Amino acid sequence: MGIPSAKAQFDSSINIVTTAVPFLRISPDARSGAMGDMGISSAPDANAPFWNLAKTTFAKKRSAVTFNYTPWLRDLGLTDVYLASAAAYHQIDEDQAIGGSLRFFSLGNIQLTDFSGNILNNVRPAEFAIDAGYARKLNDRFSVGVAMRYINSRLVVGDVGGVIYKAGNAIAGDVSLFYDGTEGGNAQGLNAGLTISNLGTKIGYTNDATNRDFIPANIGLGLSYNFVLDGANLLTLGVDVNKLLVPAPPIRTGNFSVDSARLAEYRNTSVVSSWMKSFSDGSGEFKDLTFSIGAEYAYNDQFFFRAGYFYEDRTRGNRKFFSAGAGFKTNGIGINLSYIVPSGSGVNRNPLSNTLRFGVLFDFGGE
Repeated sequence: MGIPSAKAQFDSSINIVTTAVPFLRISPDARSGAMGDMGISSAPDANAPFWNLAKTTFAKKRSAVTFNYTPWLRDLGLTDVYLASAAAYHQIDEDQAIGGSLRFFSLGNIQLTDFSGNILNNVRPAEFAIDAGYARKLNDRFSVGVAMRYINSRLVVGDVGGVIYKAGNAIAGDVSLFYDGTEGGNAQGLNAGLTISNLGTKIGYTNDATNRDFIPANIGLGLSYNFVLDGANLLTLGVDVNKLLVPAPPIRTGNFSVDSARLAEYRNTSVVSSWMKSFSDGSGEFKDLTFSIGAEYAYNDQFFFRAGYFYEDRTRGNRKFFSAGAGFKTNGIGINLSYIVPSGSGVNRNPLSNTLRFGVLFDFGGE
């Protein structure tokens, strides 16, 4: 009777595209978070610089600012991980606007150990990104926006296990387009948006120039439609489709020499080449897409109820969740809340379950 043997099993179809500074892919505001992370073509407000700077030229108010707070992964028992964000815009005149945003992501307190399990020290890694840009109307329906972003990722600094680590830095840019078919969100019609974001340098954490990671360059298309039910009731339905402009890493073959060569080639791919390769890496472009479907009901432009669904393919991370939220606005002050509905159970439970987002915004100036 032979001795049974066991072999590690893995699904070779699962090939998750990983990048540095993944916090840039987290929905930073409570309004879009309630609509399944849909925000490219939604009616412009103070959160517009997060999603599509071109929208700011069509905003109802001349200036606005917003602050948002998201406790992150609380369903896993983490109490000190969070994303804080702020954004603002100002319309220079009827055709031009400037805007910007700030995102700060705290990864909490992490205890470092060596390979033997001996405690080295505690670190509090954090990352942030700050951007500013300019938007201009091309005509009564179309606008364009451009923005520049500085990214800083301070995960570990100093000598750890004989390797000298430092904070990573990157520079990136965004280009955005917006079509307003709703006269500033007051009428029935179609809005559309296109964004290409985080086009920038790689980021590294050591002095090894070959050991640098891609940042989450992304192209997104958004469509939304306003249904005017009557003078006080407005329903908006929308969808965002996003694709990372980062190629999938090579699938392991089990041959160390082959896998090492393929990984080295992947890491040495230039930034511009990586954008092009993300469409032709043979990984299945449809699987690379994420979908955000959202709805917003507004009563008298004061009370808001929102819901949404986010979908990501199983082979790319398998994030799937429903979200809901509400908002209230009066006298130029608005409050937004969002909630990710729990799903799954046991090891299959969605780690984003019960995620709450809080946001407050302030409008300034006339329409």
